[in-house]
Amino acid sequence: MKKTIFLFLFILLFIPFKVLAASEIMVMDLDSGRVLYENNADEKRLIASITKIMTAIIVIENVKDLEKQVTVGEEVLKSYGTNIYIGVGEKIKVKDLLYGLLLRSGNDAAMTLAITTTGSSEEFVSLMNKKAEEIGMTNTIFQNPHGLDEETKNYSTARDMAILSRYANKNKIYRMISKTKKYSVQTSEKSYLWYNRNKLLSTYKYCTGGKNGYTPSAGKTLVTTASKEDLNLTVVTLNDPNIYESHESLYEYYFSKYKKYKIIDKDNFSFDKTLFDKELYIKDSFEYPLKEEEVSKVRTKIVIENKERKHVGNIYIYLEDKEIGSIPVYTSGNTKEKEEVSLFAKIKNWIFDRS
Repeated sequence: MKKTIFLFLFILLFIPFKVLAASEIMVMDLDSGRVLYENNADEKRLIASITKIMTAIIVIENVKDLEKQVTVGEEVLKSYGTNIYIGVGEKIKVKDLLYGLLLRSGNDAAMTLAITTTGSSEEFVSLMNKKAEEIGMTNTIFQNPHGLDEETKNYSTARDMAILSRYANKNKIYRMISKTKKYSVQTSEKSYLWYNRNKLLSTYKYCTGGKNGYTPSAGKTLVTTASKEDLNLTVVTLNDPNIYESHESLYEYYFSKYKKYKIIDKDNFSFDKTLFDKELYIKDSFEYPLKEEEVSKVRTKIVIENKERKHVGNIYIYLEDKEIGSIPVYTSGNTKEKEEVSLFAKIKNWIFDRS
């Protein structure tokens, strides 16, 4: 009996994703971009309506007035699948269309937003692909703004969609809309009440937003975000029949394994005065998600170079032999040249913020 219990606990603790059905998975820290878990993360797949994360960002970044009313055009007559059922000639705010896009996955909203933003679906898709390239989505191709895949097809990977989720969540308007559970709208013709189709917002208390998708060819796709204490994660699963169960399981596991550590605190950091003949200072702190056993493997290297400028060098942070970040070092005035100085594993006043 004891052996059986031990075996069960071993499986639970060390093989937590045996039961996950998703073909492609990515778990990423939103703040640092650290990948905590991946499975077939670079496998290209149809992505269905999680396409609309990119659609929303393109609209938010390119339409100056989101309160502007637009008139729905005949493009919506070609829309099928999930819709918000706006009609030709109906007047509705761009902001309200964004809510319909992200909460209800409105394909008609996507089409109207594309026309509103650039004048044509083709030009809008061009902006989508340009943005994908700009933020490092190297295995993604968009051919439409909605994710339907019977005529044109959007392909991406779990890694690329995590990159997109991280980028999108830097935008406060996107964050506000994607976390909304219920939204009411009054247009020139109708009243609407929309509930978010991302069920994780209602079933998992740490969920902070995201977007779901489905087509018969793509299967179920889901991108979500969740925050617990000060750790902010995003999870992507593609072709997963159990999307919500998978996401909650992944979040629970990685929230239990990782904590965010304040490795360098700008308010409690001092330099060795022999490094330079002027006072040195930093403007930024550095935080990073770590397992408890990784804390002792973090080391730092200070490099000071005389360039006759305020930015005189950098602090480089390593986890074992991999660089995980850097912080600029400044001085208040010009200085005499000094040799490069390296300090390994010797940063004074480390503050590990476990709260």
